Amino acid sequence: MIFDVRKPELEAIILPGAVMETIAEGYKLTEGIIWHHKDDYLIYSDMAHGKVYKWKDGEGVSVIKTPSNITNGNFVDAEGRIISCEHATSRVTRMEPDGRYMSTLATHFDGKELNSPNDIIADSKGRIWFTDPAYGRTSPAAGLARPQQLDYQGVYRLDPDGTLTLLAKDFGQPNGLCLEPGEGSLLVNDTPRDHIRRFKVDDDGTLSGGEVIAELKGEEPGKADGLKVDEEGRIYCTGPGGVHVFAVSGELLGVIRTPDQCRNFCFGGSDRSELYFATSSAIFRLKTKTRGVAFF
Repeated sequence: MIFDVRKPELEAIILPGAVMETIAEGYKLTEGIIWHHKDDYLIYSDMAHGKVYKWKDGEGVSVIKTPSNITNGNFVDAEGRIISCEHATSRVTRMEPDGRYMSTLATHFDGKELNSPNDIIADSKGRIWFTDPAYGRTSPAAGLARPQQLDYQGVYRLDPDGTLTLLAKDFGQPNGLCLEPGEGSLLVNDTPRDHIRRFKVDDDGTLSGGEVIAELKGEEPGKADGLKVDEEGRIYCTGPGGVHVFAVSGELLGVIRTPDQCRNFCFGGSDRSELYFATSSAIFRLKTKTRGVAFF
């Protein structure tokens, strides 16, 4: 069974007869999955193999970045450039559209190395938002062991002029983040605390609020990690057993069960109606009746 329905409202996303398709396999730790909205292909990282891959329907899989410096999160900005978080170097980088040139966008804050930038997004104003937990310094599977220079784990905004601003640091380990429709609010999950927080995005790009709106509960494998919204504002977050789906209010509607532990996922396809799941060993696709929010 793919769907564990807790509330009837979950039926709004369920496409009758949809199956969980395997589109690529043979990996160890996939992450950073995102759809390239300009060129219609999927991007994802395998942190264990140190590579970033491209998958295009009808063409299959190819490597677009190796070594990846243990790249985790990826995103495609309004110009079609791939921005990424590198765990081994504690950098935020950008790959130009032709893939030949890499820029380093952020490495330090207040003279100290960032911990290990993890998940990343960009908004319609060209600003980049990312989380900076310590996993890339503490987890042998997800990074390179080394001392942490900052004494907190924060959320940052990187402006087009290169200014880096710390927005919040009262997290255990901030991980997945996404802007809600209209870009007036930002969701951030906290992996060890198993919850999702909502912040208001003020006109100057600062954050206020930060209340907990949802909790990830369950005994099965899975933690708060990947985080997305659809065009109706429903909230999707990895958690025990798969991807948990919440109403805008934070009420749990149900769980999309994945064949393997899911760490991240994204909406994709030419109309954003397909969900792609990055698990430990494979990439899966599920067609739905909803669509992911348009980024730009």
